Amino acid sequence: MAEDKKIKILIVEDEEVICKAYADELRDEGFAVLTAKNGQIGLELALREKPDLILLDILMPVMDGLTMMDQLRQKDLYGKNVPIILLTNLSASEDEVMKAVIKNEPAYYLVKSDWNLSGVVEKIKERLAGKV
Repeated sequence: MAEDKKIKILIVEDEEVICKAYADELRDEGFAVLTAKNGQIGLELALREKPDLILLDILMPVMDGLTMMDQLRQKDLYGKNVPIILLTNLSASEDEVMKAVIKNEPAYYLVKSDWNLSGVVEKIKERLAGKV
């Protein structure tokens, strides 16, 4: 990918080790990566930098991922349409999460324990089909 055409991914994750692992893997794949440690910083970064996709943890301090996603979806056309992949330790049976995913399309939901790094990167590439 040309440097100025790099696809930008925002990772919003409060666990530093997990955030760094995703960021390193995505950079190795040629993506430009932004990171935020909570939903408030993530929301500000998303609105300013307009990443092509957001990898978003649900359980975080300051502002959780579902609140960030709701607020982003209310902002503007970019916020309504940017693909979001929610990463969580919650199981898919969690009603609140599934309702949020359906309400906030395009949003996707992955349980962290079910996915390794390369699997998450493949999901990101699927969601960005046509851009990658």
